[in-house]
Amino acid sequence: MMTREFAELHQDLRSVARDLLAAGNPDWSVLTQAGWPGLEVAESLGGAQVSFAETAVVAEELGRAAARSSHLGVSLGIGALLALPAGEHRDAALSAAAEGTDLPVAVVDTEAVGACPAFTLASDGSLHGAADFVPDAAEATRLLVLATDTAGAPVLADLDPAGAGLTIAGRPTLDDTRRLAAVTADGARPRQVWPFPAAGWLTARGAVSIAVDSLGLAEAMLAATVDYVGIRHQFGRPIGSFQAVKHACADMLVQIRVARQLVDAAVDAVAADPGSGQDPSVAASMAKAYATETAVAVVGKAMQLHGGIGYTWESGVHVYLKRATLNRSMFGSPAAHRRVLAARLR
Repeated sequence: MMTREFAELHQDLRSVARDLLAAGNPDWSVLTQAGWPGLEVAESLGGAQVSFAETAVVAEELGRAAARSSHLGVSLGIGALLALPAGEHRDAALSAAAEGTDLPVAVVDTEAVGACPAFTLASDGSLHGAADFVPDAAEATRLLVLATDTAGAPVLADLDPAGAGLTIAGRPTLDDTRRLAAVTADGARPRQVWPFPAAGWLTARGAVSIAVDSLGLAEAMLAATVDYVGIRHQFGRPIGSFQAVKHACADMLVQIRVARQLVDAAVDAVAADPGSGQDPSVAASMAKAYATETAVAVVGKAMQLHGGIGYTWESGVHVYLKRATLNRSMFGSPAAHRRVLAARLR
C-alpha cells in the first residue's frame, strides 16, 4: 500500500486528465491551464506544491491516451530545478514554468542507465558534448544540461536554446507521439551553473516517468481488447468466451498488476525528497525493466486478439505499439537495467 499525502485527490486528477485528453492532443496552454506543469512547484511560486506521485498520475493518463505533448521533457526539467537549492534564478524559472511561459527541458543521456552525463564543463566555463534522442528539446525555451566539471563532479547548466555554440536537431522516429532531438554543445556558454548531486535521482525520475507511461498504455490496450472480444462474434458467440482468448487476457492482466506494484514503489521512491539520501535507482530499474517490457508484450497480444483489424491503420493499435517500443529503449533497455540490478546482488 502506498502512503501518499494527496492520494485522495488522485481519482479526481485522473478523471480531469481523461476528460481533457479525450478531446485529442492538447497544446501546452491547455495543459498549463489544467495546472500540470506546476503540480510540484511551491504555492509561493504559482504551483500546487504536491509531489511526483501526482505528476505520475498525469503521466499515466498521457500514456493511456497515447497523447502527444511536451510533458515528459518539461517534467524532467522542472524536476531538475526542484532538486536545486532555492535562489532567485531557480525560483524565477520555476515560476515561469508553472505559468506556462517557460518550457524548461532537461538534457540527459536517454540511452544509458543511471547518471551518465554526456557533456563536460571546461575550465573556461564553456560546455561541450552531445546527447541524442532528448525528449522535447526542440520545443524548449530553457535547456538544463546535466554535465560534469573538470573535477568530474556533476553539475547542471542552464542554457538558452538559441544561444551560440548550441545545436538542436530533430530526430525522426516511427512513434509520432514523441518529439526527440539531438543536442550538441560546442563551446556553448551557460547562463547559470549549479553543483548537482541529485544527478542519479533525476535520471531515475526519467526512467520511472517512462515506466508510468508504459503502464497507462498497457492498461488502455487491455481495456480495448476486452471490449473488442466481447462484441466480436465467431461461430455464433463472442470470441471472448473462448478459453484461449480468456487465458490470453488473464495473462495480460497479471502482467499489468505486477507492473503496477513495481511502478507504484518506484514512484514513491522518486517522490521522496532528493536531499533525503534515499536512492531510487533500484526501484526505478525494476519498474522500468518490467513495465516497458510488459507494455510491448500486452500491445502485441492486443493486436493479435483484435484479429485482422488489429493490423490496420484504422484500429489505432499500431500507435500504442510504436510508443511502447520506443518507451522500452529510452532511459536504458530492460536488459541493461537487469544487468545493473544483477551487479548489485553480486
